[in-house]
Amino acid sequence: MKDVARLAGVSVKTVSRVVNGEPGASAAVRERILQAAERLDYRHNLGASTLRRKDSRSGIVGALLQDVGNSFSAGLLRALEDALREGGLSVLAASLDEEPDRERDIVSDLVARRADGLVLMPASERHEYLLSEHRAGLPLVFVDRRPHGLDCDSVTIDNRMGAKLATAHLIAGGHRRIAMLSDLHQIETAKERIAGYRAALEEAQIGFDPLLLVHGVRSEEEATRVVADFLDSTDPPTALVAGRNIITVGAVRALRSAGMVRKVALVGFDDFPLADLIEPGLTVIRQDVRRIGAEVGRILLGRLAGDNGPPQHLVLKPSLIRRGSGEILPPNLDPVGR
Repeated sequence: MKDVARLAGVSVKTVSRVVNGEPGASAAVRERILQAAERLDYRHNLGASTLRRKDSRSGIVGALLQDVGNSFSAGLLRALEDALREGGLSVLAASLDEEPDRERDIVSDLVARRADGLVLMPASERHEYLLSEHRAGLPLVFVDRRPHGLDCDSVTIDNRMGAKLATAHLIAGGHRRIAMLSDLHQIETAKERIAGYRAALEEAQIGFDPLLLVHGVRSEEEATRVVADFLDSTDPPTALVAGRNIITVGAVRALRSAGMVRKVALVGFDDFPLADLIEPGLTVIRQDVRRIGAEVGRILLGRLAGDNGPPQHLVLKPSLIRRGSGEILPPNLDPVGR
């Protein structure tokens, strides 16, 4: 910074104002400093500035999601970035892969690096370990899953309602043997989606068959195997509810391999790119990912601006998107016997 000041013919304090985006320098002086910085390959040391600033802000928000490679997490991350960029904040993202120890390690690292706030899609079931950070004023916003053991902001969707919508839609189409493939049973979203599936069956007075519910499906490959096993059974289901997007993809692969894509109905949970281009198009339960990210960003920016109000718990409603796969009739009702 001293070298830049010397080359630009100004004080170090003036250089500091310019690189930190503070007022107090004319346009001509600002341009001279920026040109000097470029000539000297100067890069602003944000860590050093953080230590010197009275508010100790780093300009960084940590986003701990389950898998940033998954289309749901990726869409959420992009929406969050767009929302926080308006507040001059950058997002540092990490994948948790349903590993509680990994979650704690990354949280500890981000706190040590003086992150201004955390957005957390937790892998852990209890969150008391964050109480000290929460009491110290670190903004925490849980997304997709609610906090347990402390009361802080959260943005989730009504997962039970979504799975109930999917199952009821298949029941309305005449299906009675409806299978569900779900994620790990201990995951809150999976529990809620299973509950919605069972509630729809109960309301329609369809007996629950435990053989038609498979949980712990963690990959496309597992989903493909499970659906293939269903199709090879003596009394296969006529319809499927897939509990998340990667399960939906695996289910489609199995149906296509068996030549059953137009004979077995399928409703997936979560929309994803190209879902409308698959033949037939995939009927899905859509979460408004952009709105989820925008709401998380809004709450977080409010907390950083001094909002000390009670925790906000926003629950958004999912929607059913009909594209064809969920409208396939069971064999006994199909007039053309496809």
